[in-house]
Amino acid sequence: MFDKKTYISRRKRLAESVSEGVILILGNSEASCNYRDNTYLFRQDSSFLYFFGLDKPDLAAVIDVESGEEIIFGNDVDIDDIIWMGPQPLITEQAASVGVVKSAPFAALATYLAEAHAKRRKIHFLPPYRNYNKILLHKMLGVGFDNMKDAASVELIKAVVALREIKEESEIAEIERACDLGYDMHMAAMKAMKLGMVEQELVGIMEGICASGGIMPSFPIILSQNGETLHNHSHHQILTEGRLCVIDAGAEIDTHYASDFTRTLPCSGKFTQQQAEIYSLVAAANNYAIGVSRPGISYTDVHLGAVTVLVQGLIDLGLVNGNAEEAVALQPA
Repeated sequence: MFDKKTYISRRKRLAESVSEGVILILGNSEASCNYRDNTYLFRQDSSFLYFFGLDKPDLAAVIDVESGEEIIFGNDVDIDDIIWMGPQPLITEQAASVGVVKSAPFAALATYLAEAHAKRRKIHFLPPYRNYNKILLHKMLGVGFDNMKDAASVELIKAVVALREIKEESEIAEIERACDLGYDMHMAAMKAMKLGMVEQELVGIMEGICASGGIMPSFPIILSQNGETLHNHSHHQILTEGRLCVIDAGAEIDTHYASDFTRTLPCSGKFTQQQAEIYSLVAAANNYAIGVSRPGISYTDVHLGAVTVLVQGLIDLGLVNGNAEEAVALQPA
């Protein structure tokens, strides 16, 4: 969690970016795995983390655009929870830690929104992706389950994207920390890789590195000798001579910033000549893109430039005929 001034500033800028009404930011709830009290690893909503910083389940928050009032809704733990978890900070204390003065029980959120709705105030919310929050929005705002995406506030979406797409120095430091851990994961797999291993063994090594230094992989690890299937999560094959293994993986650290790297490695530890030529070509395109990327240049220009490097390389290898620039110019915009 960052300093509370960071969250105060973010919320202020968010409120200034929305014309009127009430901004509703829903946190996530825990999800049961195989019975109610055995839950999956909790993951807070990223936008809730960005603006309110609290990494606890069953929270929601509102920002009144006109008055500037901010409220965090959540329940204090009861004795049954304390027996298992020990004493926990009160909601008032959690709210104060991120610069929010007012808090209320979670049940009060429905009343707050009903009053705002009765006054014909616009209630802005982001597109929900968890079923629990879809049910909440249906109960509290009467939004149909088939209409959640269309009912979400485009104005709020644009405001959130505009803030979150430009990273603060403190965020960059966290991203670099996540990248360091992602590097360790890939290096561990590279060093351990040998013919005869099952792909899952490498996945387990990477997940162990991630868990020891962060909290979980950024997403289910993709590690496969069938890299043509872009999101192949099957890890049952044995590493075989002459084949390549694609690894797409990264780490999510305790502050929930994440890394994502993709690398292709020879299962035997050494590329064939043809594999090395193609690998070098892809690396050249990647290095080109990194080299030209800067503020003010468009994504399309970077993309087309990298594609030109790839096509020219394929021509040089005798795999493609023609002129690289003319071929790329024919690509749909």
